[in-house]
Amino acid sequence: MTKSIPTSRGRSLGCGIRRRSCGLGASPAPGSEIVRRGRGRPKLISDELLANVIARQARDLFLEKGYARTAMEDIATRCHISKRTLYRLFSSKVEIFGAIVDDHNQSMMALPGDYDDLPLEEAIGRIFLVDIDEAAHRKRIEVVGLAMVEGRQFPELAAVLHERGADKAHAMLTKWLEAQAQRGRIDIDDARSDAIILMDMMFGALVMRRGESPQRPGGEDRRAHLRRVIRIFVNGVRRR
Repeated sequence: MTKSIPTSRGRSLGCGIRRRSCGLGASPAPGSEIVRRGRGRPKLISDELLANVIARQARDLFLEKGYARTAMEDIATRCHISKRTLYRLFSSKVEIFGAIVDDHNQSMMALPGDYDDLPLEEAIGRIFLVDIDEAAHRKRIEVVGLAMVEGRQFPELAAVLHERGADKAHAMLTKWLEAQAQRGRIDIDDARSDAIILMDMMFGALVMRRGESPQRPGGEDRRAHLRRVIRIFVNGVRRR
């Protein structure tokens, strides 16, 4: 079934995109198409959307086959586009990996954002997306595992992970903590250091699993465990 994508001019572009083939939350169905072109017709989706599609399909391929065993041709085939189109948007797999990191950041930390009217514990819970469903949580942990494994094997990917992943997240969280200190909500001496502590606490708790169980050691489910972690941090920095 053909979907329509609203444009900024208020029109809709008929686009032969099936939701599963777009990589917007699922893997492509066999034989599905990302872009269906007619002779002489303009592009049906923007380069920005297509680049996002490519990043998510490449992510799934990297999870299935590994980074080293996935070729640019594999990515083009999965996305039902030409290699010429792929290379026009991404010059290399490293660039695609960077786009995957950019996209993955949104599933790990919801910053920037306006949380000033929320209690501290709830604000941090929203920043670290405590309440996402288990399927979304499993997907983000899979990508974390992929990033850790591939980053150890390929120094160029480790550099991308730091620059566009951990360093970027740390800078945003530092800025948020500084703002909370200026508002008198928390008492901290070094926002950069405290941001690292909070990231270590939260991300460490996020990736700690026991097999496929959503529970943590001691029997707590993921959400309850993360909220306890947040409470410990907030109790340590709350202004008294």
